[in-house]
Amino acid sequence: EEPVLLAELKPGRPQRYDWKSSCETWSVAFSPDGAWFAWSQGHCVVKLIPWPLGEAELGCRTSERKSRGGKAETRSRGAAKEKTLECGQIVWGLAFSAWPAAEDGDTDPACAVGLPCLVLATGLNDGQIKVWEVQTGHLLFSLLGHQDVVRDLSFAPNGSPILVSASRDKTLRVWDLSRDGVLLPSGDTFLLSPGRQVQVLSGHVQWVYCCSISPDCSMLCSAAGEKSALLWSMRSYTLIRRLEGHQSSVVSCDFSPDSALLVTASYDACVIMWDPYTGEKLRTLRHVPLHSTLDSSSEIHTSSLRSVCFSPEGLYLATVADDRLLRIWALELRSPVAFAPMTNGLCCMYFPHGGFIATGTRDGHVQFWTAPRVLSSLKHLCRKALRTFLTTYQVLALPIPRKLKEFLTYRTF
Repeated sequence: EEPVLLAELKPGRPQRYDWKSSCETWSVAFSPDGAWFAWSQGHCVVKLIPWPLGEAELGCRTSERKSRGGKAETRSRGAAKEKTLECGQIVWGLAFSAWPAAEDGDTDPACAVGLPCLVLATGLNDGQIKVWEVQTGHLLFSLLGHQDVVRDLSFAPNGSPILVSASRDKTLRVWDLSRDGVLLPSGDTFLLSPGRQVQVLSGHVQWVYCCSISPDCSMLCSAAGEKSALLWSMRSYTLIRRLEGHQSSVVSCDFSPDSALLVTASYDACVIMWDPYTGEKLRTLRHVPLHSTLDSSSEIHTSSLRSVCFSPEGLYLATVADDRLLRIWALELRSPVAFAPMTNGLCCMYFPHGGFIATGTRDGHVQFWTAPRVLSSLKHLCRKALRTFLTTYQVLALPIPRKLKEFLTYRTF
């Protein structure tokens, strides 16, 4: 089935700055439990929206959301209220923690700094990372250390309070949010000294665009304006290897839900699927332009990829490219199984329980698309269960037939 546009949300705020530098939706995020959606809608604003959207919104092609300034709560559905986070700077990266939401009525900021609740981290244009309590919309603290734009953020999926940030200052930084820092008063909020900083990872020579922690929390992949991606150990914070194979800048990366696969997307119009344990290139997915969808007068580089992400069950990929298409790929095939036309796409993310894809655009819009729903085969479920705790080397050492080893290591399907 081709993806169907369910809703498109547009910022209602009037344009205040040059559109090239302020209104893009560089990042979107779903909370791990699927209860919240965060939308970087441009103009230094993030919207926290309870999920699912209302039936009226999902039934409409577009829905405008007006910004009222401050931390306005513009809509209430039960205990969850939509919130507007005024970040004060252009927002580039978003990430939810994996921790459960706070109990109803537990809105004590001091308690929240101890991190018993769901939080949202926002990476800003000035190098700050602002951390917000989702349930209340309160700003908890800011993490200081980066010297340039914080382009991407990734929380450890296992629920530990570890946050990794990627920046245009060519470094990645690892933060432990459970550590005590020195709170410095700044108006009505607090800035946090770098006491929570655990490690600075240096190795890139260009801006770092993307970072992704593997679901088993053993590895970190980072992509910069270089032809190779870097793979790091999350245990020793040392470089494991460079993944070389792209012909242009690598800009996006993501791990499969069982940590057995890693995908990287590049301006060279290719997605490469890797075995992160061995560094082996398993297959390459090439984005062939569909000429009927392109405007011949356009000056964009139609081959440039912007974003790639895995589906929750690990059988599909979604990609966004400058050729005005959202593509969905099945892992075993080398050509897309579905397309959807979209203009100026910048990012994409699957709903954690499947069935939807959210995409952000250069115009500050966010779009919600249907995605293929699949009943995983027993074979895939067994493979996924085994690969969540077995590395490729451990699989290869098992006393089992070669064909089964090839299946378990994704060499065959």
